[in-house]
Amino acid sequence: MNQFLSAHDIKDIDGLIERAQRHKAAPFGFDDVGYNKTVINLFFNPSLRTRISTEKAATQLGFQVITYDASGGWNIEFDEGATMNLDTAEHVREAAGVLSQYCDVLCVRSFPSLTDREADYADHVIKSFVKYATVPVVSLESATRHPLQSLADCITITENSSRPRPKVVLTWAPHPRRLPQAVANSFAEWMVKWDKVDLVITNPEGFDLAPEFTKGAKVMHDQAEAFRNADFVYAKNWSSYADYGQTADLPGWMVDEAKMGLTNNAYFMHCLPVRRNVVVSDGVLNSNRSLVLQQANNRTWSAQAVLEAIMRGE
Repeated sequence: MNQFLSAHDIKDIDGLIERAQRHKAAPFGFDDVGYNKTVINLFFNPSLRTRISTEKAATQLGFQVITYDASGGWNIEFDEGATMNLDTAEHVREAAGVLSQYCDVLCVRSFPSLTDREADYADHVIKSFVKYATVPVVSLESATRHPLQSLADCITITENSSRPRPKVVLTWAPHPRRLPQAVANSFAEWMVKWDKVDLVITNPEGFDLAPEFTKGAKVMHDQAEAFRNADFVYAKNWSSYADYGQTADLPGWMVDEAKMGLTNNAYFMHCLPVRRNVVVSDGVLNSNRSLVLQQANNRTWSAQAVLEAIMRGE
């Protein structure tokens, strides 16, 4: 593996899950991987879990870790052939080239505008760094995907599955802010490629995800019907893809105890942060079937597995 941007970069998801579980069992057992090497984490938008879990993972592998907040003060140009006589002070060609001389792995996190679908889905930020960097690039989230989160979700489902091909439901949930489709896109993409679960996606009319991510999954607009006999329920808000970036006030889509009662005593999942009693009720989130903290913990092991696989060329 020479980059990590999506599920398509992984030949063997089960093998990567097993690698992550080995790291979880022996967090410092692979500290030779990053000896005398450097990871740079470049954030174009802030993060809690992504930043700290990736820093922890890299440190446990023996890397020197440098994190740079690029969300303010560094106006970088991504357009080819641009005449840079306005706000941008540096082109990504030079930025990626310079950073590549300072590190052995470059990790990048970006965010969509939620105003221009064509531009967001072109994923210019992450793809530009891949184009011009001379070291492996790891996505810490892009405008369209969040692969480290999805790998952590695969690990979490593996650790809690009690039967072959569990039913996994990805449900839209309410939120007061407009949020990107990245986590939902990525989760759907990984579940379909992994092919170890029966994936159902449920969302209101007008909130279907882009077809490129959901091909092979069942999409339903009746949330209650989708929940029936589910083994895992993954709640996540996303803004509209069709009416790009728009959201809706639909409190009836919140996940609560009554809806979870329709399931096969399902586990509840969410990538965090989560708005209590908006996305999910306290009763569900506080129950012993909630996996949200386990998911967050598995973010470290997903990052550690990816960094090791990249450095070993596997």
